Amino acid sequence: MRRLATRIPCLIAISLAAAAAHAADDITIERVTGPEVPGRYKHPASIEQLADGDLYIAYYGGDGEYAEQTAVYGMRRKQGETAWSTPKIIADTPFHSDGNAVVWQAPDGVVWLFYVCRFGDTWSTSRIKAKLSRDGAQTWSDSFMVALEEGMMVRNRPITLADGDYLLPVYHETGHDPERVGADSTSLFLRFNPKTKKWSESSRIHSRVGNIQPAPVQLNDKDLICYCRRGGGYEPTTDGYLVRSESHDGGRTWSEGRDSAFPNPNAAVDFLKLKSGNLLLVYNDSMDDRTPLSVAISTDQDKSYPYRRNIAEGKDSFAYPYAIQAADGKIHLVYTSQNRTVINHAVFDEEAILKHKR
Repeated sequence: MRRLATRIPCLIAISLAAAAAHAADDITIERVTGPEVPGRYKHPASIEQLADGDLYIAYYGGDGEYAEQTAVYGMRRKQGETAWSTPKIIADTPFHSDGNAVVWQAPDGVVWLFYVCRFGDTWSTSRIKAKLSRDGAQTWSDSFMVALEEGMMVRNRPITLADGDYLLPVYHETGHDPERVGADSTSLFLRFNPKTKKWSESSRIHSRVGNIQPAPVQLNDKDLICYCRRGGGYEPTTDGYLVRSESHDGGRTWSEGRDSAFPNPNAAVDFLKLKSGNLLLVYNDSMDDRTPLSVAISTDQDKSYPYRRNIAEGKDSFAYPYAIQAADGKIHLVYTSQNRTVINHAVFDEEAILKHKR
């Protein structure tokens, strides 16, 4: 969630110009909301298409990343409409600040809201909380704890495994430096059995400089892969890459994390298995800056990614991508810009990427 705030000027006009520059006939980009809505800080955003066709965005907001009393907000765009509802608070922990929000509808129709609650000054003091909705994200249950260990956080959506279990990607962040992810930070997964309502924990992914915020896909009944944000700081480097790990027992144990071929400026990544079977990776194609924001597609089960296209680029920070594939096959991607004050929403077909081969 952290990033040096002084590096990018907060000018909405730049964000709009950058979006317009990359809104082609086959990609549309809209500015969902910005600093004009109370709670200037809006970051990171997640999106879900609900069973009734509505789109729902959740994010956390307030006066800043480490501000007191940040809360989780939700907003909806009804099916067939173009306007988003006014954001409203859907999770707010008294006397504490809340962070990263993930909204996800399970196969049984229950909508889950996972989010982070910070108990101290830095994210390394956090725990994971959740709420449930049984009426399509109209109302929410009381909150409950999902992970009690200090430093546990969430960022990406769960996936439903072949055996019906839910696999929630989480991470354990160490250290108390707001501008550095500790080298012993690890990614892991919490597995939920919807029949027994019990959680279990996978092994942890260790890597050279640490890693957080895993994004997994399941290739088959046993084999999964994930890409993770690297650890370390934000200073210029020639040695910053997304971290890749594999599981060959259905997500229970994971290999050591190793540097992939994709650069990473200590920034979030998303990874999605499309209905076609192809794999879609969204990342910042840079070791130093959160620009450009790029999409790559593999048609050979993660062996190569010849199809790549920039969605957003320019003198801005395009951060925390979060992608879903809707019922009609279109890919919806949300990301933030302008010092985390603007939420953007891009929509495109898989073919928009496949026709750009590098």
